[in-house]
This record gives sequence, C-alpha cells and structure tokens, in this order.
Amino acid sequence: MLALSFGASAVYAIVNIIERVTRDTALASQTATINRPLAERPVFDLVYQLLGVAFGLAPVALVVFLLWSSGRPHLARLGLGAPRGDSRLWWLRETGGGFALALLIGAPGIAFYLFAKWIGINTTVVPTALDAYWWTVPVLVLQALRAALGEELIVVAYLFERLRRLGVGPVATIVSSALLRGSYHLYQGFGGFIGNVVMGLVFGWAYHRYGRSLPLIIAHWVLDIVSFAGYALAIALWPGLFAPPSSG
Repeated sequence: MLALSFGASAVYAIVNIIERVTRDTALASQTATINRPLAERPVFDLVYQLLGVAFGLAPVALVVFLLWSSGRPHLARLGLGAPRGDSRLWWLRETGGGFALALLIGAPGIAFYLFAKWIGINTTVVPTALDAYWWTVPVLVLQALRAALGEELIVVAYLFERLRRLGVGPVATIVSSALLRGSYHLYQGFGGFIGNVVMGLVFGWAYHRYGRSLPLIIAHWVLDIVSFAGYALAIALWPGLFAPPSSG
C-alpha cells in the first residue's frame, strides 16, 4: 500500500531534498509548488486536475476495500462511521473537533514555516500556481480533500491498524506515522519535515486516544483549503513573507 502511495512519495521527496541542497542556489531562495497547471488550455487543465484527484483517491478506495467490515459500522477499523451506541449528532461533535484541531495546528504552523524560511532551512512554498478560472477554487478544494482523505486514512488509520496487527506498540506506531508524514514533505525543505512530524505526532496521539479519523480529515481539509485558496490573499497582504523569490 505505501509503495503505491505515500511511501513512494517519501522516497521521491528524499531524493528531491538531496537534489535541492546540492544546488548552487540556497534552499531559502528556492520554491516548492504544490498545485501547478497541467496544460496550457484551461479546459484540458481542468480535465487533468480532475483526473489527478480521481486517481489520487484510488489508494484510499483500496484501503476501504481492505478494511471493510461486514457489520456496521463498515469502516470502524478506519475510525469512520457512527460509533456504536452514540447519538445521531456524533458527526457534528467530530466536525467541531476537526475545526478545533485545525486551529491548534494552523497558527503555530504558519509561524514555524516563516521561521524555518528565515533561518534558511525551508523553501518558499507556493500552495498554488493555477491561473484564476471559474473552476480554480473548486479544484483546490477537491485537491485539499484528496490530500486529507489520503493522508489521514492511509498514513494514520490504515498504518495504525496494520502495525497493531504486527504487535507494534502505540508509541512506536505514532512516531512511525509522524516520521512518514514528515518524510514525504521533505520536498518543501527541512522545516516542512519538522512541522509535519509535529503535526503527525498530534494527529497520531488524537487517533490513538479517540480512535476517530473524521476529526483528522476535517482538520487537514480545512488547513489545506485555507492554504490553497487563501494563498492569493496572503500574497496581496504580506508579499514580503509569502511571495516566491524572483529567482530559484
């Protein structure tokens, strides 16, 4: 599973950071673009973007198939579905928990990103370089959802279940999940690695404590929506902090 998804991404990211630090250009003067155009003509760019979202969710579908339970809730081993004996408003409570978790991670995460870039251990991350079309924001929201579902259901829920069956303890499982999360963000720089390891430790503890993945998905989705869709506003308000360097 990891070879089809984030394990492969981690290997590519490790190679990428080695290539970056061996350039003549300093790491802080380089950029890392997350969402970029895939075609010159808008209609084909949209098609490619949607295909990327659809195929990016294929590993999630495989995880759902592998951990599907015959009884309800069918996705209990992924921490999804109504908890047994809980009220009908469980989803509202977990959604609220997701927003709270996003607030907990979001503000310190931005501050750490700026600090990491300032001390030279991170690239300038460009959340999106897509041109402004009618479909740009919806596509960014879908890309954020793809990332949230993929990372939280594979790197947390699925990995936790598999390591538990192998007899790995909770501390080692949480740390392993966090290190994997950090490793496939190394393309952003060492700050991206450290920040995502910390995020992984928090998310891993929350999943171990409560066994629920919906709050993690909501939190991740909110963080990425704000990052992707709010990037243009951040550039307009604070160009010195968030604008990419003129070269690199």
